[in-house]
Amino acid sequence: MDLNLSAEDRAFRDEVRAFLEAELTPELREAGRRTTSVFTDRDWNLPWHRILHARGWVAPAWPKEHGGPGWTEMQRHIFASECALAGAPALSPMGLRMVGPCIQRFGTAAQKAHYLPRILSGEDYWCQGYSEPGSGSDLASLQLRAVRDGDDYVLNGSKIWTTHAHFANRMFCLVRTRFDGKPQAGITFLLLDMDTPGVSVKPIITLAGDHEVNQVFFDDARVPVSGRLGEENQGWTVAKYLLEFERGGGAAAGLRLSLSRIRDMARAEALGDGGRLIDDPDFVSRLMQAEVAVEAIEMTEHRVLSALASGRAPGPASSMLKTQSTEMMQHLDALAVEAAQHYAAVFQPDARQAGANVEVVGPDHSLVAMARYLNNRAATIYGGSNEIQRNIMAQLVLGL
Repeated sequence: MDLNLSAEDRAFRDEVRAFLEAELTPELREAGRRTTSVFTDRDWNLPWHRILHARGWVAPAWPKEHGGPGWTEMQRHIFASECALAGAPALSPMGLRMVGPCIQRFGTAAQKAHYLPRILSGEDYWCQGYSEPGSGSDLASLQLRAVRDGDDYVLNGSKIWTTHAHFANRMFCLVRTRFDGKPQAGITFLLLDMDTPGVSVKPIITLAGDHEVNQVFFDDARVPVSGRLGEENQGWTVAKYLLEFERGGGAAAGLRLSLSRIRDMARAEALGDGGRLIDDPDFVSRLMQAEVAVEAIEMTEHRVLSALASGRAPGPASSMLKTQSTEMMQHLDALAVEAAQHYAAVFQPDARQAGANVEVVGPDHSLVAMARYLNNRAATIYGGSNEIQRNIMAQLVLGL
């Protein structure tokens, strides 16, 4: 595994940096700094989405035939890392990284022609209908009923923790079309409009005071059979394919940015003896230990990148990466809360909105510390809980 960039890759990195310097406005950078959840609010991620689309860079992993740039694995890694280091707003992955590749793989010609251009342009904003009350990690136990009635499926039930459902005009959804036999064999994958009669969205406000997730209810909602992706009762195959994309993506650059921000906080925060937090040996020691761990995570990222570039599956290394990166994220969140001290306890969700004309209580660098800490507690659960990832590593690495 050669960690050195080729001349072509260095030139591409410089091109990306120049683009970010020119197009990433102060307002978009502020939105990135104040993001406390999985991805940035639609009012900020869509403008950035459209800027990237105009450049042809909004879907780094898509092939050219579907409107992507046709980049190599290394180019995609460089682009993701540079965006993270620049503090760019996080795009919604639901269309670009999740359902888009599934439509490319399983969609009909008509579905590809209709949905893929709208995903690229940002005209369609998607949410994911997977989890249900009682069906989270054990997703195969889902119970949202879809009964065939002529050219429609009639849906009854609910989905929960549905991120950005209050913004979305589209949902990709797992439904149960058969109740006998193996649970996985009775699931179907549907694409539906959120304005369908019988579909309603109820907000769930997080501990941090954010409206990010929702519960979605289906009461005799009729979804055309033409919205089915793949065959009836074969949705589990589509869902497993989608999870390959949900669990991917580089994290080390974002963790490095968090480390840098915590150092800046420590330089600014005073201690009782007149010194600064950055002078406290215990705090600095923990910060340096975290830096070493982030370095190790970056090496795991390179192992995954190397496997993908050579056409091999990353195997259990991807589970290791997901586990390490999310737990390190939570560790850094805790350090940021410690650095913010008593200002971390101030509840001011309105002030966290980018562009808000609300006076911040305390230093600006402490504004999002507690919200990120609270929201990122879910990071070790979503995308395949870390307990499940450890089971995968135990089986594939240790043979247990």
